[in-house]
Amino acid sequence: MDQETFPEELADALVAIQRLIRRRLRRQTPGPRLRGAEVELLRLVVERPGIGVSDAAKELHLAGNSVSTLVNQLGRQGYLVRRTNPADRRAARLLPTPAAGTRLNEWRRRRAELVRRQVSRLDEADRETLLAAVPALRRLADTLHEEVERP
Repeated sequence: MDQETFPEELADALVAIQRLIRRRLRRQTPGPRLRGAEVELLRLVVERPGIGVSDAAKELHLAGNSVSTLVNQLGRQGYLVRRTNPADRRAARLLPTPAAGTRLNEWRRRRAELVRRQVSRLDEADRETLLAAVPALRRLADTLHEEVERP
């Protein structure tokens, strides 16, 4: 791999890993299948209970009507509740249900176990390389997020 092809190869590897993790976990997940955007919204609401629809849309880089559709779907499945904001009766606040927390915690547990199992199959040098790469990957995610947030 050279400096010219590195960015594309890194992006391809990260996408492939994420896709494969999702596929493996979907097979084992009881209940209705959640799409990627639904999971991301659910994670956000669990992390920030009371977030508004427009703030969630901004955070997820989605249109407000797309988030409203996701909220309706997750509400029908019993994972989200939409409450009127007492400070602004026109705005809604999103709250996770206990089922949402349970589902996300179980998903995180199974994801960690899947990755732990697969990483353990690598040789020691590869495991150390991956461990050393995590801080740089987090910084890369931060810079990507910051770039998207800039006007």
